[in-house]
Order: sequence, then structure tokens, then C-alpha cells
Amino acid sequence: MNPPPVVADRVLVVDDEPEIVALVAYHLAKAGYRVSTAASGQDALDMARRERPALVVLDLMLPGMSGFEVLESLRSDDSTRDVAVLMLTARREEVDRIRGLSLGADDYLTKPFSPQELVLRVAAILRRAAQPQPASADTLHIGPIRIDRAALSVHVDEQVIDLTPTEYKLLITLAERRGRVQGRGHLLETVWDAAPDIQTRTVDMHVQRLRAKLGPAGDLIETVRGFGYRLRSSQGRSN
Repeated sequence: MNPPPVVADRVLVVDDEPEIVALVAYHLAKAGYRVSTAASGQDALDMARRERPALVVLDLMLPGMSGFEVLESLRSDDSTRDVAVLMLTARREEVDRIRGLSLGADDYLTKPFSPQELVLRVAAILRRAAQPQPASADTLHIGPIRIDRAALSVHVDEQVIDLTPTEYKLLITLAERRGRVQGRGHLLETVWDAAPDIQTRTVDMHVQRLRAKLGPAGDLIETVRGFGYRLRSSQGRSN
């Protein structure tokens, strides 16, 4: 049975610091979102499965279950794998950012943070997830990869590939411009709605995760050293 649809304006805030929860919930509610809160990883998973939020604002340091474990559980569950995740944490080390993005987080924001920036990032993530696709050319074929825009689905050799909204938008962007190099800054602007001079590592980690999900077809995504990425039309090596 298919999971119930995501509630487009529902955001789940997960943090064990009451003052952080209150601050985030206040600004998100002021921006028009319906906000739920949870103070532990297990409560977050239970609420995500029950309420189907469009996005989870997730702290890393939670009692009993870390934010990384919560993220892994969200991504491995059919009912929550498509829920967007913004990690909000005091852990600023690059290794933590890389791990979060590798596990499928859509964005990563460190504390202390600007509430206004957080609201803008939430809006950008949800805008990517909801962005309609052009009515023409509903299906794109690149080697063994088939992208059905109408169904928002991706197949490799007729096997369904489960992608997060950001991974899907990244693949679509590369596919629409296949054969042409896409700079990291351009991808940040197009896929993440971000300024081109920040967090280029975000692009690298999402490309790495996308390649892994595509399996052997991931080799179609070529790294162009010093520039960015290009999606080839066939799995033959390009010169």
C-alpha cells in the first residue's frame, strides 16, 4: 500500500533544547507553516510516519538516538524516504556535514543560526520539492536511466531508484543539460537556490550519493576537474 501523501506545509522540528524548538517553531509558524515538534529521535520517527511532514528540521545530538540514526531511518522507510531534511546542529566539523549530506540530508545549517536564514532555507528546499516539471518531454532517456517527469520517478534498467527531492532535482538538472559541463556554483544556484560562492561541498556529496544510488549508471555522471560535473549520454568513456 502506498504511503499517505506528504503534507506540503507541515514541518517537524526535532531538538531536545526547548528554547531552540520554541525559536524555530515560532519563526516557521510566522512564515505560514504548520509546525509539530519532537524532543527525541524515536518520537520524531513516530511523528514523521504519522503526520507525513514535508520537511524535518533535525538536530544531531538527541537523547537515545542521534540525528544521523534518525536520518538513516527516515531514508530507509518507504513512508518517509521522500521527506526533506534540514539538519540544524552545533556540530560544525566538515566530517559531520559530509556525513549528513551523504546520508541524504537536503541541507545543513549550524548553530548559532539566523532564524530568517533558516526560514529561507526551508522555503528553498520545499520549493525544489514542489517545482512542477515542463509538460513537454515528460520522459528523459539517458543510457539505462529513464526519468519520468510526470510521475517524478527514476528507473535504471526498469528498476525504480528512490531519490530524495534534492537528488531528483540534481539529476534532472544534469539530464536537461547532458553533454554540457555544469559548474558547482551553477548547480548550487539551480538546485539549491543558493549563492554560487558557498558550500560547494554540498554539490559533491549529493553527486556522490546520486552516483551510488544509480549503480553502474552512476558512471554517466562525469567529474570535470576544476569545473564541475557533466552527464554523458552513454556509458562509454569520454575523452
